[in-house]
Amino acid sequence: MKYVPEPVSVRVPASSANLGPGYDALGLALAVHDELTVQVLDGHDLQIDVTGEGDDDLPRDASHLVVQAMDAAFELMGVPRPGLRLSCLNRIPHARGMGSSSAAIVGGILLARALVPAGAELMSDGAAYQLANDLEGHPDNVAAALFGGLTIAWVEGAAVDVQRLDVDVPLTLFVPASPVSTQLARGLLPETVPHADAAENAGRAALLVAALLGAPERLISATEDLLHQPYRASAMPESHALLRRLRVDDVPAVISGAGPTVLAFAHGVSDRAPAGWTVHETSVDEHGAQVV
Repeated sequence: MKYVPEPVSVRVPASSANLGPGYDALGLALAVHDELTVQVLDGHDLQIDVTGEGDDDLPRDASHLVVQAMDAAFELMGVPRPGLRLSCLNRIPHARGMGSSSAAIVGGILLARALVPAGAELMSDGAAYQLANDLEGHPDNVAAALFGGLTIAWVEGAAVDVQRLDVDVPLTLFVPASPVSTQLARGLLPETVPHADAAENAGRAALLVAALLGAPERLISATEDLLHQPYRASAMPESHALLRRLRVDDVPAVISGAGPTVLAFAHGVSDRAPAGWTVHETSVDEHGAQVV
């Protein structure tokens, strides 16, 4: 099997899922990026270098999530994994609700496909999206990371689908120093919710799409949530305190993904950050993951 001999790089955006009421359905690509580079080596060696987020605790073997995604992509294409040198420049904070695992999965899949000369024929974008969802377990973050912009993701039987939309909205990310695991955050959700809450959330999610497409004055109402944010408040009290302060001042804000990052649909609010938090004033990434 022949592989592309030159180094291949991919630039993958962070993502914010849920956006308030769009639980496990809405995703937004963020202009904060990880950059991954891989080159084929002779033999079967696996060399991994990590710079930035996670440089002190991420594995340097086949258990690294990018390598796991590459292995899954190689298997789907029916080719063996060659020896690899992988370099990761990580800018997306880990365990902060900004889609770091989705970025790693999407990046690994696209790197593997780019290393195979006939990769685009062996694995379409749709197949890459399906594989990313299968590895991540839900489609909202991987859809945004792969396609960029605002994505509405859903599952038809076992197959995932997506509708991508262009949006232009100012964003500010408030990132706390301490993480919260997605598994913990999901574990706080109840098995059932009141029918009235589900109905109200459906209306808010529909309104949110309209607000992001051209009615920003509706964003405060559109970002109200009853399905997940209230149940997770105990795991991230500082995040919810900031969320309340912003919303009381008419700044549309939500918990990003499973948290604890707070996402505000505004600029000029960086001074609201609690002490010790990191602030990213940014925008929507319209391109999604790109092989460069």
